[in-house]
Amino acid sequence: MRFIPPITALALLLLVVADHASSQQSPTQPLPIIDMHIHAFGLDQMGNPPPANPRTGKETPPRTDKELMELTLSELKRYNIVKAVAGGPREDVTRWLAADPERIMGGTIFGSSGQPPDLNLLRDDIRTGRLSVLGELAPIYAGVAPNDPKMEPVWALAEELDIPVGFHTGLGPPRTPYNCCPKFRNSLGNPALLEEVLVRHPKLRVYLMHAGFPYLQETIAILHMYPQVYVDVGAIVWTRPREEFHEHLRALVRSGFGKRIMFGSDQMIWPEAIGAAIEGIESAKFLTEEQKRDIFYNNAVRFLRLDEKTLRPLSSQSSGKPKAR
Repeated sequence: MRFIPPITALALLLLVVADHASSQQSPTQPLPIIDMHIHAFGLDQMGNPPPANPRTGKETPPRTDKELMELTLSELKRYNIVKAVAGGPREDVTRWLAADPERIMGGTIFGSSGQPPDLNLLRDDIRTGRLSVLGELAPIYAGVAPNDPKMEPVWALAEELDIPVGFHTGLGPPRTPYNCCPKFRNSLGNPALLEEVLVRHPKLRVYLMHAGFPYLQETIAILHMYPQVYVDVGAIVWTRPREEFHEHLRALVRSGFGKRIMFGSDQMIWPEAIGAAIEGIESAKFLTEEQKRDIFYNNAVRFLRLDEKTLRPLSSQSSGKPKAR
């Protein structure tokens, strides 16, 4: 019988134990993602009956508002999306917050009706923590530009309470002026229209939803001049042809703004859009792994000023005082 030294035998035992433990481990969890742009919607928010997925042409799987919320939350968990900014009608956002308060960050959506928001209600929601982001602000659907005097009280409130703003830039769905919003104009989605707002409110934190597409040069000009402005990739990450989206993204990265691009799926009533949006970033071969992590997570942590240990804001909004820059 061959003699095995005690030290060798111990090493072999440790290798066997380690191999067994490895075989028992669950698959590696995906790295964390922050989605800066989903919607807490009811199924009828997009029309009745709900429209088909614009990318696949297929009907949305959920049949009730509850199913839509549950399927969306399931997709967020599946892809390890640890925070998701959910904008929508107040009652829907409240429902989603109650369902997953650790993951959902409450947003708001207004502008499409053309009616001014209730600023007192917004103030209360911000101070109580129900509202973490003003967005999606979409006055373009009511024919209102961001520099319109009607928007000034909203910008002033956001700067006063130091709350981030997600602002709709770029286009809308085809036939928008005919289908829902006769005052909608593509030209109102030009990020250049935000410049006077940014000059008047230098402490305002804004991210351009849909990355300003197709106004690339205007987006680059705003990002160059105003370092407090970020972008999210929004719906263009999965609704536009992949090559076209990648060209837009590559141009922003090539211009030096890789640290100010954030992931946003713009999931509305199609939960499968979340996976398609993630794939839109993962398939960008021109991005390094570090750049992908910035887009998926790091840039949003910085923009939202989150504590990475708790993923909660570093300072309370309850005082209503803007944090020093």
